[in-house]
Amino acid sequence: MNNNAIGVFDSGLGGLTAVKQLLQVLPEEDIIYFGDTGRVPYGNRSNDTIKKYALQDARFLLEHKVKMVIAACGTVSSVAGDLKEKIGVPYTGVVNPTVYTAVRTTKNNRVGVIGTSATIASHSYKRRLQEENPDIQVFEQDCPLFVPLVENAFIERTDPLVILTVERYLNKLKECGVDTLIMGCTHYPILREAIQYVMGSEVTLIDSGMETAYYTKKVLKREGLLTGSTEQGSCSFFVSDTPDGFEKVASVFLGRQIADNSIKQIDIEEY
Repeated sequence: MNNNAIGVFDSGLGGLTAVKQLLQVLPEEDIIYFGDTGRVPYGNRSNDTIKKYALQDARFLLEHKVKMVIAACGTVSSVAGDLKEKIGVPYTGVVNPTVYTAVRTTKNNRVGVIGTSATIASHSYKRRLQEENPDIQVFEQDCPLFVPLVENAFIERTDPLVILTVERYLNKLKECGVDTLIMGCTHYPILREAIQYVMGSEVTLIDSGMETAYYTKKVLKREGLLTGSTEQGSCSFFVSDTPDGFEKVASVFLGRQIADNSIKQIDIEEY
């Protein structure tokens, strides 16, 4: 039993989709979220820069004595795999939990993966999928405009700009006949309706945030770290840029309102 918080970080706001799932799967747990809004996006950075940023993000969370760290960021999960050995508490990214579900979901062994340019260039999902099942064919596509769309609130399926952008990236994957599509960036579930519309109802979408939330519960239970509280857990939010406007956008990601006084700006370069 451990009443310390779960620490979650992302390059911006996308990791809040993982927080949304954690609130459903582990409602009694406290959560501390850090969004590196001053340095977003990570997806077009060098691997060395991404690793540096990820370690700083984790160090900030560790100062709050979190009992587990979640990199709710497909880019970090794909590039900074050695972070686990550097932080001293249970850790997970989003790749392994998502791959586990995708392998057990596909019926025709044709799996699509969408993510940031850094995630796709790392081939992290492809490598893990084929380690789990060598018969799986993996079709990858980077979607660099998805994060800007989401963070500027262009998310509606009825918006022609959204549909045109989604079609631009996903038509090739659709032609490949995938029956399972991994949304390998935690921003992408916000575009779920548009992605499902373009891919068709017969394609199963895998939400990396949801799978990571279920995996987190499994780890905490195994390690004896679940909270002893029966009360609703609290959420605290930290950002590296001005918190102005964070409340409104974060409420879209979380599907619930958050209080202004729960958002604080920090200098991540101190870590």
